[in-house]
Amino acid sequence: MSSECAVPPTGDSPRKGLSFLDEFLTLWIFVAMAAGLGLGYVFPELADVLDSVKMFNVSLPIAIGLLVMMYPPLAKVHYDELGKLRGAKKMLSTSLILNWAIGPVLMFCLAWLAFPGTDETSTSFRNGLILIGLARCIAMVLVWNMLAQGDCEYCAVLVALNSVFQIFMYSILAFFFITVMTPVIAPSAEAAVVDITIADIAKNVLIFLGIPFAAGVASWYFLARRKGREWYDRVFAPKISPLALVGLLFTIVVMFALQGEEIVSRPLEVARVALPLLAYFLLMFFMTFGLSHRLGFTYGQSVTQSFTAASNNFELAIAVAVATFTISSIEAFTAVIGPLMEVPVLISLVNVALWIKKRYYGPSGLPVRGRSQTG
Repeated sequence: MSSECAVPPTGDSPRKGLSFLDEFLTLWIFVAMAAGLGLGYVFPELADVLDSVKMFNVSLPIAIGLLVMMYPPLAKVHYDELGKLRGAKKMLSTSLILNWAIGPVLMFCLAWLAFPGTDETSTSFRNGLILIGLARCIAMVLVWNMLAQGDCEYCAVLVALNSVFQIFMYSILAFFFITVMTPVIAPSAEAAVVDITIADIAKNVLIFLGIPFAAGVASWYFLARRKGREWYDRVFAPKISPLALVGLLFTIVVMFALQGEEIVSRPLEVARVALPLLAYFLLMFFMTFGLSHRLGFTYGQSVTQSFTAASNNFELAIAVAVATFTISSIEAFTAVIGPLMEVPVLISLVNVALWIKKRYYGPSGLPVRGRSQTG
């Protein structure tokens, strides 16, 4: 696999490769937060209205917003790329270990470092971070990989693999880290706070990941086969992409409308959530890049590995947090801080990756051993 993605002309900022909506995602999230706070202040009865009609035990408008949010990234996955798995066993095994062993454990440790208490509030913040760490990125990683000149074919394979893997592993790992490991580390933690069953998580994963996953697979196979892959990627996919942002922003508006006063009164907790997220992004990115360089992967393969390991599927984390712990929970609020951090941090890492390419990889894309290109 050695297909590099189309990138902005040399000298252009990586942001030039982002759509208008994606480029200013952080701004839109702040606007959604402000709008939610305003709605909550003007309409204090909004919570009762939203809860009056439910679907899957979640407020109907919220459930629809979550499903809409999850569909576009799953519809853009090239599921036919899964057939190439047999040709990249070394890279795929490395990716699986990074994404489904090292990444979750690292986030679990960072969550405990940031929120070591056994009270209900600390436990809730910790649970939110754990849910983020378990959700592997299947949407924006395609953008980061493109901007950093990664291997597009390999990225498509990893996205397809992680999409399928999450269906089976997310609920199991969430149950293990939240319900099993918390009492082991802190026996004094309140049982009611950490006592969620694997069935609770699995049900919500199957609903808010399984339904859009099935719709995404159906869209890919029926439309791509009928209209052609080029039409699907260049016409259909760009048209549905804004739906993910609309669903995300709608969810944020509602969350801040319901608990805006509590959120505004906790700026220290917001910073405490942001710090482990920042540490996670940086540690996973540089650790993966260093490991990939040592294993002899090309630059395209290394950068794809690094962004896949360092970024997360915040849509899934938000959906599971809302469905499992309610829209007004600290877990759901913690998950929302994720995309607020992701865009500015990872766009900066795109620039870092391009610098690494110039300094530590040769013209063929292979690692330079012993010294940098400029050394």
